[in-house]
Amino acid sequence: MKKLFLALFFVSLFGALSAQNVQLHYDMGKDRGHLTSTVEYFGVDKYGSTFFFTDMDYDGENGGVNLAYWEIARTLKFWKAPIEAHVEYNGGTKVGVGSLKNAYLTGVSYPLPIKGGSYTIKALYKYTEKVTNSADMQITGVWFTPLFKGKLTFNGFFDIWSEGLGNDDSKWVFIAEPQLWFNISKHFAVGGELEISNNFIPNTSGMQFMPTLGVKYTL
Repeated sequence: MKKLFLALFFVSLFGALSAQNVQLHYDMGKDRGHLTSTVEYFGVDKYGSTFFFTDMDYDGENGGVNLAYWEIARTLKFWKAPIEAHVEYNGGTKVGVGSLKNAYLTGVSYPLPIKGGSYTIKALYKYTEKVTNSADMQITGVWFTPLFKGKLTFNGFFDIWSEGLGNDDSKWVFIAEPQLWFNISKHFAVGGELEISNNFIPNTSGMQFMPTLGVKYTL
């Protein structure tokens, strides 16, 4: 299964990857108080689109990297219908834990016909390593909305997925990260995000709300 998903992904990936923006966040909330850096890319070509981001948490020894996580996704469309094929990989590593649960996703992506921004909904099949009988589903929404003639940008995503669907210990996980940025110039912005989750952070119960303050440089 793992080799099949990797083969599908890399066959579908066209062109070289390059960063589009770099972010630095100060994470606030319980057991936080550290920096997180994000490198993010999104590009569109005649075959579809490529997106990736990587996060690094600087809460390790002497302020070093304690966690690294990344997602990379590719959509493909060779037809006139707006629905696109979608393949994706999620994974990372944490000091003292090792490799996180690698996840492989495939499904469809549909751009919503809403004026004033970019909005997409995705319906995905998800296979996660280290999860017994993993054959799960995920719904993802992504949005990008310029406000006040581009002075503000409201963007973000939400994910809802099952983990171990059908098992006695199965659960539903929710995470969303809406961001609001004030665009000081074409390249530089200040703002932050609100990280909202349920059943995502280990050893927590109920909805979690964790704000950040950040700066963003668009290349």
